[in-house]
Amino acid sequence: MQAIIIGAGPAGLTAAYELLKRSDIKPIVIEQNDFVGGISTSREYKGNIADFGGHRFFTKQKRVFDLWKEILPIQTKPAMDDILLNRKNVFLKKKKIIDPEKQDNCFLYRKRLSRIYYNQKFFDYPITLSLNTILGLGIFRMGKIFLSYLKSCVFKRPDTNLENFFINRFGSELYQTFFKEYTEKLWGVPCSQISAEWGAQRVKGVSILKIIKEFFHHDKKETSLIDAFYYPKLGCGQMYSEMAKRILEMGGEIWLNTSVEKINLSKGKIKNIIIKKQDGSLHELTSEYIFSSCPIRTLIRLMGEKVPQDVKEIAKNLVYRDFKTVLVLANQLKIKNKTKFKTINNLVPDCWIYIQEKNVHMGRVQVFNNWSPYLVKDFKNTVWLGLEYFYQKGDALDHINDTDFIQMAIDEAEKIGLIEKKDILETAIYTVPKAYPAYFGSYDRFEEIKAFLKTISNLYPIGRNGMHHYNNMDHSILTAMVSVDNILGKKYQDVWLINTEKKYNENA
Repeated sequence: MQAIIIGAGPAGLTAAYELLKRSDIKPIVIEQNDFVGGISTSREYKGNIADFGGHRFFTKQKRVFDLWKEILPIQTKPAMDDILLNRKNVFLKKKKIIDPEKQDNCFLYRKRLSRIYYNQKFFDYPITLSLNTILGLGIFRMGKIFLSYLKSCVFKRPDTNLENFFINRFGSELYQTFFKEYTEKLWGVPCSQISAEWGAQRVKGVSILKIIKEFFHHDKKETSLIDAFYYPKLGCGQMYSEMAKRILEMGGEIWLNTSVEKINLSKGKIKNIIIKKQDGSLHELTSEYIFSSCPIRTLIRLMGEKVPQDVKEIAKNLVYRDFKTVLVLANQLKIKNKTKFKTINNLVPDCWIYIQEKNVHMGRVQVFNNWSPYLVKDFKNTVWLGLEYFYQKGDALDHINDTDFIQMAIDEAEKIGLIEKKDILETAIYTVPKAYPAYFGSYDRFEEIKAFLKTISNLYPIGRNGMHHYNNMDHSILTAMVSVDNILGKKYQDVWLINTEKKYNENA
């Protein structure tokens, strides 16, 4: 017996791995790219490794964490930067020695710091009521924020869109200052046109009242405010490259450079799928179990004439945001470390910097040195950055060629005071299509697509794009695990309900 899995991202690979561990079902994973990991992959450029988007390995789901540790054990000895900074007390004491200086396949323990960059100043992310925030904004601005919040408490808006969602929880002044600009860069439309469901997914449990409570009670944090996580030594993609290796060793198959050309339905089931291999040859595959992590817009199109016309139209108008990162290797940054965290060469300690500046297109900056020192070829003397942009087909950014895009990114980084051009050593650019399923377009009718997909008895949608659900990585993995549970006769769980609880968020 075999299962066909469309997509070799975190969800697809997890489904394959779980099937091999727990059953005699052989998985065949179909992947159109020449690499595994989906948007959670890593790429090497001249000895430096970059992640697409960056993904923290943090979860409340024990079975997900157990899977991660099964693939990559946690360090028990200090990594390069731990040694240089004399960090000694963060490692688990175990009999088995896991030394990042001597072996590659391991997790590093990382301290989290991500901040908002606004008006060429740093603010906590998520925003906190701290002396830094008060001094950065000034008493007058803080007063406006407070009065704005009081107004939002009295005059509640209907939670019908993301703008109202934010204003109800933070007030219009704080929303305008710290939420609006980045969110609209990410999605490309006004917050008033985005479903409030995105806010419910990404800022669960966070509000001004929570921020005030956190100020007075530091011992209890929402999961959105985590301050540590685990991370593969050689980048996020290392987890999925290693998982793929184990899948092959256990007898599974992964077909790279292979596309799905057509999905044939018959009597409430997927009868077969037609795939095209790299050499152009077409093949027919049949299975009792079809997992799909490909974008739902694509999935519905591949099903052809058997799909109701209304469902076709809704799927056709689902929106996705693409992602582009400009990689920059530099001697140093212009901005310096003014925090309590010790760093090499006074580098800012952030993993991510959220760019809230209104005069640039740049949305976020990754500082790869702080994810893992092993991502940077000359860690002691250079800084390795990812300047991140969000767009979609037809946008103004979509029409800029790569050379001009790199130049624009460098100009913007210098304009807002992050870097000076004279310090840049190398640049490169990578694009990730359909990185973010959007909560606008025809999304308000998505339940109709869901209802149709549920009528196909041997189809198992999984993952972020496979369910058009802006999940964190651990929840994408959990959708695959639960789908395998359902196949193997465990107590049935509705996979569509995963990540709908109100208390969870990691703010990735």
